[in-house]
Amino acid sequence: MEVRGIFRGRGQRDALGGGKARAPADAARRLELLDDFELAGNCWLWASDEDGQLTYISASAAARLGQVPEDLLGRPLSSLFETDRSNPDEKADRPLSFLLSANKRLAEVVVRPLFAGDGDASDAVAWWSITANPKHDSSGRFLGYRGSAKDVTIEYRRTCENSRAAEYDALTGLANRHRMNRRLDSMLTAFKAAGRACAVFLLDLDRFKHVNDTMGHPAGDELLRQVSRRIQQVTGQRNEVGRLGGDEFQVLLPDLDDRARLGELAGKIIQLVSQPYTIDGKRAVIGTSIGVAVAPYDGLTREDIIRNADLALYAAKNGGRGQFRFFSADLRDEAEERRRLLEDLRAALAQDQLALHYQPVVRVADNTVTGFEALMRWDHPERGPISPGTFIPIAEESNLINELGHWALRRACRDAAQWPLSVNVAVNVSAVQFANPDFTQTVIDALGDSGLAPHRLELELTESVFLGDSEATSLSLATLKSAGVRLALDDFGTGYSSLSYLRSAPFDRIKVDRTFVDTCTLEDNNSTKIIAAIIGLSEALGMEVTVEGVEAFDQLEVVCAQGARFIQGFIYARPMTLDAITERMSTGEFRIEPAGPDRHRPERRTVFLRVGVIHEDHYYEAVMRDLSRTGARVEGLLGVTSGDELLLDLGGGQLVICTVIRAHEAVFAVEFDSPLVSDGAGGLCTRHRVSPYALAAAGMPLEALPPGKYPMAARTAPTSRPRYMEVRVSDSAHARDFPDEAAA
Repeated sequence: MEVRGIFRGRGQRDALGGGKARAPADAARRLELLDDFELAGNCWLWASDEDGQLTYISASAAARLGQVPEDLLGRPLSSLFETDRSNPDEKADRPLSFLLSANKRLAEVVVRPLFAGDGDASDAVAWWSITANPKHDSSGRFLGYRGSAKDVTIEYRRTCENSRAAEYDALTGLANRHRMNRRLDSMLTAFKAAGRACAVFLLDLDRFKHVNDTMGHPAGDELLRQVSRRIQQVTGQRNEVGRLGGDEFQVLLPDLDDRARLGELAGKIIQLVSQPYTIDGKRAVIGTSIGVAVAPYDGLTREDIIRNADLALYAAKNGGRGQFRFFSADLRDEAEERRRLLEDLRAALAQDQLALHYQPVVRVADNTVTGFEALMRWDHPERGPISPGTFIPIAEESNLINELGHWALRRACRDAAQWPLSVNVAVNVSAVQFANPDFTQTVIDALGDSGLAPHRLELELTESVFLGDSEATSLSLATLKSAGVRLALDDFGTGYSSLSYLRSAPFDRIKVDRTFVDTCTLEDNNSTKIIAAIIGLSEALGMEVTVEGVEAFDQLEVVCAQGARFIQGFIYARPMTLDAITERMSTGEFRIEPAGPDRHRPERRTVFLRVGVIHEDHYYEAVMRDLSRTGARVEGLLGVTSGDELLLDLGGGQLVICTVIRAHEAVFAVEFDSPLVSDGAGGLCTRHRVSPYALAAAGMPLEALPPGKYPMAARTAPTSRPRYMEVRVSDSAHARDFPDEAAA
């Protein structure tokens, strides 16, 4: 009788776990049973010594590995098999060497043989299940394992397929909502102990429904697959991307809380997703908006983080789409705030509370005004001036933009009819407004009622008007041109900037966006080259060019050197009322000499933000009036002197180290040690925040976080006398300003 295996080292009985000596007849029967068991091929036996080296293996098992038993004995078991790190059972995805080193029972551990067997392709991707018990001597010393193995390839493949179907999106191959929730839960639990951060992006595709409706669902499915690949291309392998359903995506970014890097990554995703797609030979253009929340600053649980990222996404979409937005505590009430503003805006339109201001477009050769851009203004009876960047997106979302645009067009034509014949008026047109079938007739009616010559009206369109029905767009443009109206392409260079627009659309003017002007004086920046390229291209096509946003003489010098002939910016004039224009034009000629700072400085934002000022071990309340990336103007403390080093608490764990550079009475200006970064919504924020875990270690309970002014809650009683005195500051004295122009 022959045993179907080979032993190494100690005797057969010891290798298979034999106990006391048995009668020859018993031993023979046991060997016969063992022989029959191994010949059946349903299961194999193996054994290892205390060092993990194989001491026995069934001959049929060795054959399945394409080996003979003699070549396998003495080799570590972990060199013959490996576990599946993607095993759906998370408890079974550890390395085999780790499991063996524990000297504990192995229960149906799925492993992959590292040898191809018999040339059969199925063997090369086979999966085995091994079970084993540790063997100890009478003193408790570990002697090795005694175990069995069986082929579970079919069952394991089915398990993996079922698991993948349960955790991955069938269309894109990305993780689904269930897996992303589980991954985020495990991350937050693990990271809490180490005080580590984890960022979450929520993405929503803009204009996806239009593609789905016009090109069909198969095209929509292909578009989602291409979007998935682009997002993965930007985020890399370390960050997990998931599709939550429909056109919603999520990205998990472990160990990343630097908002400069997060903003840069979000911007890259937006830029890449917004590039045109080719589907079945047709061109599709969509966009995306992104909401960002970071644990532990914006929440400690998955529910909090997802809810806050969703609030940020909602704010990004309502801010004009194609944007990212970081979560902040003030977003919690934004939905209700937008509803109230919409109601107030309807009332303002009905009660004639809106106004148009006009910013001159100046010919630099002789400083003569050649036209004005109409900009909508809303002075709320209770809130004061409200930026167009706030109320125009609300109007677009509710379709109130059609009424607003109709009003602005009629008012601008009526006002311009009073100006000299050489002066034109430009009116901004929303993509939503342009898509209205009655828009062209509205323009013709406004011209007829006002008596304004059609060539004196210039309609400013953005590239977003081309994302709708291409045939309807072309027809509208042709109708307007045949009526004699001039067309301008606004914000050129910031969107998709397809040259096909310039080739096919009958534009008379291109407007270079202010974002290029803002950085044209910086070293190692391509903005100057882009400005020159746009001017050269436009002139070659017979189009005029207006450069927007020129505020300082160094900017004026740069853009003029690139060939700019028409300028619109604060260096010539801010938007003016109709009465002011009429008075200036009474002389018969309207010239404006440039006036402004010699050098452009980083843009200041006028704000009214209550902040904390920390000096030594005292905490003071103050008000921030102006804010830029590199500094701020603060009001409300007496006794501050130049050179004082302070710590500003902007709330939510945002601390800024700064130095006082000027001080007068209760007002002082500070310079930041590190510049702020964009919050994705036109505002500024710190790159890093103080972790709630660090503050909890200082005595602040986690239940209170977030949000909050963390340093206030964490500080202890001061030990020195206060140096400054707080002065009450009210919002009534605050003069708002909006350098970033927007209009209907």
